[in-house]
Amino acid sequence: MVDTNRITGAAKELGGKIQGAVGDLTGSNRNSVEGRAREVQGTAENLYGQAKDAVRDAADHAVDAARDVGDRVRNAVDDVDGREVRDRARQARDAAGETYERAERSVRHAGREAYDYAEDAYENGGRYLRQGGREVTHQVAEHPIAALLVAGLLGYGLGLLIHGRD
Repeated sequence: MVDTNRITGAAKELGGKIQGAVGDLTGSNRNSVEGRAREVQGTAENLYGQAKDAVRDAADHAVDAARDVGDRVRNAVDDVDGREVRDRARQARDAAGETYERAERSVRHAGREAYDYAEDAYENGGRYLRQGGREVTHQVAEHPIAALLVAGLLGYGLGLLIHGRD
């Protein structure tokens, strides 16, 4: 099952790419910056959804493995003859069941904590991204020529990195 954050993140990412490209084509710095910010926000949300899926899958896998072990112990107990041996086997099965329950609680707890950390990171990242976008927009509006020079220098530097100094 795909997390909804992955879907909305991919949609925001695509929308941001389109808005950024339209801003670049029309020369609108605001649309370009907002588009890039929306693209990054969508990427972050998509990654957050992927992290949630990974934690959920890991927890489910651990639960399935523990259930499999419990089933094997139960089957082994049922196959054993002799009252004393069956009693000891039941004790072992009960101990395995308790261990399984503790492991399941631990995995679920770890999954919830990982989910909470990922959610906090996503929210903080989005907030910082919006603040950064507003600051960049403000700086570009205040100093358009300096922003144009910085963008040109960055483009020239990227060109050198990509094509080398031939």
